[in-house]
Amino acid sequence: MNKILLSFSFLLVICIVIAQPSIDYTEYDLKNGMHVILHKDNSAPIVTTAVMYHVGAKDENPERTGFAHFFEHLLFEGTENIPRGEWFTIVSSNGGSNNANTTSDRTYYYEVFPSNSLELGLWMESERLMHPIINQIGVDTQNEVVKEEKRSRIDNAPYGGIQYATATNKYLFDQHPYKMSVIGEMEHLDAATLEEFQSFNKKYYVPNNAALVVAGDIDIEATKKMIEAYFGPIPRGKDIERKTVVEEPITETRIETEYDSNIEIPALVLCYRTPSMKDRDAYVLEMISTYLSDGKSSKLYKNLVDDNKKALQVFAFNRGMEDYSVYNIIALPLGEVALEELTTDIDAEILKVQTDLISERDYQKLQNKFENTFVNANSSVSGIANSLARYYMLYGDISLINTEIDIFRSITREEIRKVAKKYLNPNQRLILNYLPESSKE
Repeated sequence: MNKILLSFSFLLVICIVIAQPSIDYTEYDLKNGMHVILHKDNSAPIVTTAVMYHVGAKDENPERTGFAHFFEHLLFEGTENIPRGEWFTIVSSNGGSNNANTTSDRTYYYEVFPSNSLELGLWMESERLMHPIINQIGVDTQNEVVKEEKRSRIDNAPYGGIQYATATNKYLFDQHPYKMSVIGEMEHLDAATLEEFQSFNKKYYVPNNAALVVAGDIDIEATKKMIEAYFGPIPRGKDIERKTVVEEPITETRIETEYDSNIEIPALVLCYRTPSMKDRDAYVLEMISTYLSDGKSSKLYKNLVDDNKKALQVFAFNRGMEDYSVYNIIALPLGEVALEELTTDIDAEILKVQTDLISERDYQKLQNKFENTFVNANSSVSGIANSLARYYMLYGDISLINTEIDIFRSITREEIRKVAKKYLNPNQRLILNYLPESSKE
């Protein structure tokens, strides 16, 4: 029976690979240093225009945290040719949608329009880059918006400090700016002057620090002409000097406690500082996290939740970043089960991965899951646009949009054991006891 299941799984993988066509793209640089990536897909009359800027929370002044995320909001305020407050109205009235997001490494803006509004999307993104209006009215308005976002997503949200890493990264990193939260400290934003916001924009929002992606129902040559017309005249900015910050390895267990007034059930958080998402070992850790806790058949879930009834929930994930990554295991105890007991049981499952090869059946299940994830990530035009920008900006290799799955396919069971043994050791981690405020003595 097992041989039949394995054969069926292998056949399923082959079918998925055959069904996933190669994604074609064209890339080039404008004279001002902006990198342009075009992807033509005429299967539906939609188009995505997107710009990724190589600026995130790690690029901020430690005394002015939150700037990168603040600009994600501020640059929707308006431009010299788009009246204040009209950005979203223009997009929606032309049948489009738009959004933006920020990480520690980059900021990403995008619009999805009917393809006959391609030129509108290009004009709007060029306006954001060339003619933004950064004044005190906009700063004050978005300051309140960001404060409300922090209150709703972190301060007043159960386990918000875990979800947004504000409760963990400050203990994992000693020198690297990854120790700062993406949303930043509100007192830093309050203290910032208008000139500081304007200087941040002038430094990072320049064409030579950006990648423009246009994906969807386009004509390549016509799109190139429009891009040149709207983005070509924007002057190049000063080259950005980036500092390389190297952390000393963690060699002794770090134990910390944080309190959350929004929870009644405590949480155990185990965090390991791991290599850059570009490192092969980061891909292996992705597979390990899936093996341990993705789905009800995963090892940690079956052990702690199903069989032994010690946890309400348990999950693991690798938070990939450009310089370092963070591997997290989180568990919520059931009843009076102590967090220390959960730690012991989790370590026992990790030890199995470090000692024994995972079964061929589990290995094939992992491969199937990653094949599916790879296909789904690029199943839409907007997903392809995001991938193209990310692979160029953060990995330095756009071809990964077609070949990244080959990395997962090449990972062996022996490699999974080796990487688990290399990174997931008790003396290399943070143990965070995330407790209800009411448990304070």
